[in-house]
Amino acid sequence: MAGPAGFDKASRDAPALRGRGREGRSPRLSRAESTAELLISLAGAASPGDRLGSKSELRDRCSVSVGTFNEAMRIAQSRGVVTVRPGPGGGVFAAEPSPMVRLGNSVLALDAGETSVAEAIRIRDALDPLLIEDALWHASLADIAEMRSILAEMAVAVERDDATAFIHANWSLHARIAAVSPHAMLRSLYINLLDQIESHTLAVLPSSAQPLPEYISSRHALHEAIVDALESHDREGAHRLIAEHNTSNAPADAPVAAGTERDPSAPERND
Repeated sequence: MAGPAGFDKASRDAPALRGRGREGRSPRLSRAESTAELLISLAGAASPGDRLGSKSELRDRCSVSVGTFNEAMRIAQSRGVVTVRPGPGGGVFAAEPSPMVRLGNSVLALDAGETSVAEAIRIRDALDPLLIEDALWHASLADIAEMRSILAEMAVAVERDDATAFIHANWSLHARIAAVSPHAMLRSLYINLLDQIESHTLAVLPSSAQPLPEYISSRHALHEAIVDALESHDREGAHRLIAEHNTSNAPADAPVAAGTERDPSAPERND
């Protein structure tokens, strides 16, 4: 397969809720979402670890069916604000605050291990250019077609303003790009880093820097441009785009999510 323009001979050996209306108005919440908001409000008014009540007590308080309440609990748990403990003395409790790590203009709510996740993100960033280099040389038409299929999943998540679904599809795209590399050690390391990041992520939350729907839309466009560059063997364009994708060293006044603090020496991450 012919390589991308700009390669010399030595480089040949070089080697992861429904959308808002057009007017910006929020859609009407479903019964489960409204119930979840009530549960989140109750948890917010309590101290971390406080018992909010049994499931039966809370369901009666919300005056909803079992199915609606269970869906509301799923939503509240996915946002990391309530936990459920079984057995005597159990019930629904206000959760301890989740660790957070910045991801561009969004914030990942984690179940644990914020330091290890932040390190995994930084190492992953360092490997991205190597994988882009490999994909420029080795991506087949079938590989590109599969990448575009994942881009379509990302587009659906953008339409639904579903940032959590978007970021998981995004990681799938990076994994698919990594799978093109002929270097087994590089592939394995990168996929393991993605697995570590994904396994500890509870949800994707907005920061104050940019509306989350606008942010994921811009990131979808950037990833689409990266795949376009891979397909056309545009080496200069692909590396410029992945550098933009992995922009770090945010300015000291970069905004962070309310209730979090940013280490000035820590890099900001775009995904």
